[in-house]
Amino acid sequence: MTKLPLRVARWSAGHPWRAIVGWFLFVAVCLGIGMAVGGNAAKSEDFRIGEAGRAEALAAEGGLPQRAVERVLISARPGTGRLDEHAADAAALDVVRRMKELPEVHSVSAPVSSTDGTAVRVDVAMNGPELDAEQHLDPLRVQTEQVQAAHPDLRIEETGSPSIGKAVDELRDEDLSKTEMIALPITLITMLVVFASIAMALVPLLLAISSIVASVGLSMLASHVFPDTGISTNIILLIGMAVGVDYTLFYLKREREERARSGGRLSPQAVVELAAATSGRAVVVSGFAVIVSSATLYLADDVIFASIATAAIVVTLVAVVSSMTVLPALLAKLGARAERRLERKRARHGAAVQARQPKRGAGPITSALLRTTSRRPSATLAAGVIAMLALAAPLLNLNLTDMGPETYPRSIPAMQTFDRLNQAFPELKSMNQVVVRADAGREGEVTAALRDLAQRAKADQNMAGTASLRTSPDGRVSVLELAVPHYVSDKAAQQSLKDIREEYLPVTVGKLAGVEAAVTGDVARFADYPEHQKQKLPLIIGALLLATFAMTVWAFRSVVLGLVGVLLNLLSAGASLGLLVLVFQGKWAEGLLAFDSTGSIGSRVPLLLFVILFGLSMDYQVFVISRIREAALRGVPTRQAVLDGIGSSAGVVTSAAFVMVTVFASFVPLHIMEMKQMGFSLAAAVLLDAFVIRVVILPSLMLLLGNANWWPSRGMRRAQIAQPLESPLEKVG
Repeated sequence: MTKLPLRVARWSAGHPWRAIVGWFLFVAVCLGIGMAVGGNAAKSEDFRIGEAGRAEALAAEGGLPQRAVERVLISARPGTGRLDEHAADAAALDVVRRMKELPEVHSVSAPVSSTDGTAVRVDVAMNGPELDAEQHLDPLRVQTEQVQAAHPDLRIEETGSPSIGKAVDELRDEDLSKTEMIALPITLITMLVVFASIAMALVPLLLAISSIVASVGLSMLASHVFPDTGISTNIILLIGMAVGVDYTLFYLKREREERARSGGRLSPQAVVELAAATSGRAVVVSGFAVIVSSATLYLADDVIFASIATAAIVVTLVAVVSSMTVLPALLAKLGARAERRLERKRARHGAAVQARQPKRGAGPITSALLRTTSRRPSATLAAGVIAMLALAAPLLNLNLTDMGPETYPRSIPAMQTFDRLNQAFPELKSMNQVVVRADAGREGEVTAALRDLAQRAKADQNMAGTASLRTSPDGRVSVLELAVPHYVSDKAAQQSLKDIREEYLPVTVGKLAGVEAAVTGDVARFADYPEHQKQKLPLIIGALLLATFAMTVWAFRSVVLGLVGVLLNLLSAGASLGLLVLVFQGKWAEGLLAFDSTGSIGSRVPLLLFVILFGLSMDYQVFVISRIREAALRGVPTRQAVLDGIGSSAGVVTSAAFVMVTVFASFVPLHIMEMKQMGFSLAAAVLLDAFVIRVVILPSLMLLLGNANWWPSRGMRRAQIAQPLESPLEKVG
């Protein structure tokens, strides 16, 4: 593992212009091929999960697929009094006539009046797959606007899952562009503080952005194997900025240290080779750890997580490649430039002019913590672990739910119409659908059983009492739709689904032999997805723990450090999740973070947090322990190696963490609840990992373990017994 980055770095530093031009050609080719081939978006069938997904497959097989529905709502203008029924009926008929003429429309319902007489609605079912409806929405909106213009005395507006989905996507894109405007300047300022050089500060940003661009192109190619759910670019931006800056920062800091240590005795190429042999190896190991951790998401058996895993793997791989290839070339050129500037200064001001020395050792806060840790490691370890467990305690009350439309921000006009529609027609809030497949000759008995089920449900206080029955042309598949006057997240809606599945279905359709039945609909989708994630979570966490253990043992030849890595990652993830529950399941932080609590956590957030955190925490772990191990292999006693390694790496870990926290925290102001929760949890996790785990708990634990840290490494035992070895710099010199 050491030889590969060293060989590549040697070639890159020796042929800098070839490496630099080659890298940007690679970026251009990746983006060009990706745009030429195009992406492959996930289809409706790719999202099917659990019993709800099985029911949808049965309905689609019978030619009764789930269709996207837009609803045109006609009501009185505010302040004009009661709705004019004749005018509303005329407008509704105008809507029906116009919509029926559109090729994007499959069917249009007859106008329906609300029970209180305040509104009239027209339901418009769209042609084509449900997920494609957003792309064909504009013609429907144009017709709605024209009807509004023709009937100015009324309020005529349109909403539905396509309108809401499109508006949410546009809002997400707008929010993400704002996060970039926040993250990029702060990252640049951080790099300027770290390196005190504009050229050095721009290198991490340049490589991170170019890696992101190349990854976007490659992800389009990858989507033909793992379909894109529309969030790949978001994940690439999120992970790309974090790991891209981290890897470059680790490499840059080490190169500057080696250059200062050499005192001009080594060429820029030789200095880059030294950095490649140490930090270069750490970057490759860290990148591989992120890739392996991300790959565990494929075990979720979910197209969304597969899309996330693919994006994370692609951008991490590209970031590692950039650090191995173009970064050594840039460092060699910048190093040569710095030497020329130094020589010119010496020529003008004399030989006494010295090169600027990078800051060494830990800052005052880290130094104070390390002094306390070195004197009382047991007390420090206990205090750190107790604090992290206290933060993790709220996790016991974790409530996972899917985030339904009712959680979307009301700044979206389609959501305002959505609220008015549901107020006038509460039966539209959600729906249960019973799908039955049987032999064609049994259509009569299936219909009778479904009508019996509908009759039982009519008396259920959790349902609206209205039902509709559709049967496929061949008579093999039937769909019973039961309206529910509650949002999918309400307990009443969840109870209605439970009643159908456990009580009504078994005593009606369930009595028919040789008949297949399943329940889907809004409520079932909402309930089945989190349940699916709960079932997969132990498998994925187990795989993550095993991967973390194996990667650490492989990197450091130590079983003990492998166990330490697993325990610390669990502690970090648990504490950040507990903090997430404390903040978002309660109401005390609503004003502070600008959100309305749903009393739950998005079902995708914990799994994403575990996987991304386990991968990214390996960055710090590999970098810090690599420094400790280097010193120990030179014969430095383990106790001193721990203190020196933590101290020497504290500055770069702090800087890298600050960049990561900035990127993740920029997601907290977003309007979409799941993205807000994900950004908060990741920012909290990185803070805890960098400033509590790596500066307090890890050093205290390693001090207590002593030479047992390296078990069963024979090479380390020999190094600790022997006299201190010469440094890599001395070998090269």
